[in-house]
Amino acid sequence: MTELVAKTAIDRRLAEIVAPTIESMGFELVRIRLMGGVHKTLQIMADRPEGGIDVEDCGRISVAVSAVLDVEDPIEDGYTLEVSSPGIDRPLTRLKDFDAWKGHEARIETSELIDGRKRFKGRIAGTEGDEVLIEIDEGTIGLRFDWLADAKLVLTDELIAEMLRQKKATEHVDEAAFDHIEEDTSEED
Repeated sequence: MTELVAKTAIDRRLAEIVAPTIESMGFELVRIRLMGGVHKTLQIMADRPEGGIDVEDCGRISVAVSAVLDVEDPIEDGYTLEVSSPGIDRPLTRLKDFDAWKGHEARIETSELIDGRKRFKGRIAGTEGDEVLIEIDEGTIGLRFDWLADAKLVLTDELIAEMLRQKKATEHVDEAAFDHIEEDTSEED
């Protein structure tokens, strides 16, 4: 489990608890964050390995994860559970995400200075071993995956077009669910 999926010690502990349940349902844990404040919120992002999660899936995951968290009881005090999809400008939390979204623009932040900077914005060029390749103004560079502190896709027109294409490709219309249209064969006067 990388720090991009679960940053803090409590996030990693929560990921250990909920990931097996999420995975047994055919989904992957993309990110988990316990956020403080007056009232704590546990945010879980999940997706299918091939992509595509809907509201009903999030509801099913929420019910299953709630049951596991009620038994384990790892969070002191009350909290709100939010289960969602990664969204269009999704976080990139696993090495495989950089291959899946190759060609799209991303913002990457490293935990340490690399050549005098921590922030990089450019086109994802995939991966090579344990490095994320990104095309920036200076050329294509490799950043070791374990150097990354944060990474997410940048919302662009081409990203929106790709998401719409994927959605259209996965939608299946069940024509049997529609009423049969009867033609009026009577003669009009």
